[in-house]
Amino acid sequence: MDCPQTIISVDKLPTSVENAFMPTKNEVEYLKRVKKNNNIIIFGVKEEEKSISDLIEKLKKNFQDDLSISIQDYEVNKIYRIGNTIKGDKPRPVLLSFVNGWKKSEVMKNKSYLKDLYVTEDYSKEVLEKRKALVPKLTEEINKGNIAYLKYDKLIVKEKKNNNNKDKRKREASTSPQTDIQPRKQHTLTTTKTNRKNAFDFMRGRSNSLSLYTQMVKNNSN
Repeated sequence: MDCPQTIISVDKLPTSVENAFMPTKNEVEYLKRVKKNNNIIIFGVKEEEKSISDLIEKLKKNFQDDLSISIQDYEVNKIYRIGNTIKGDKPRPVLLSFVNGWKKSEVMKNKSYLKDLYVTEDYSKEVLEKRKALVPKLTEEINKGNIAYLKYDKLIVKEKKNNNNKDKRKREASTSPQTDIQPRKQHTLTTTKTNRKNAFDFMRGRSNSLSLYTQMVKNNSN
């Protein structure tokens, strides 16, 4: 007995099944980011080298002289110039990939001290487009006086604190306790004075009563 066979064309597979075997957009972006995690792009390096070894030695000297950072050969994963040769004096950027992330972080933290070179992260084309689109908003926030900067493909904005309001709150906080304490102090002094007055009146009244009593005793004796 022959069993019935059902043949399903590949192009008719359910969409859910297709998606199950396809990496999501976020996963692809994450993999790209991990791949570039230890990379930096260096601009302004003159194309005078005759070999990769010459290029490495030149950058090692730049980092040592300007940043006081020593780069060893075993810390470099790969290095090459990006793109085809450009006619003219403009040199092609250099991609430098480190073996570990901490050496890259050390360079990035001190990159502003480089004299003739400019260093950036190795962003994907999609991220570069997003960052470029955020530049006008970044400029706007900075002009407002806010602290603003780009972090990967996001714009981070921190509002500048108003020092006048802060000082005002401090003054109000410092004067408020004195206002509360002062009436209690006055009340205490007033109460003390009243008590002193009442005690004096009491003693004076007691003295008068004693004099009257003495006079009555004398009269009875006579």
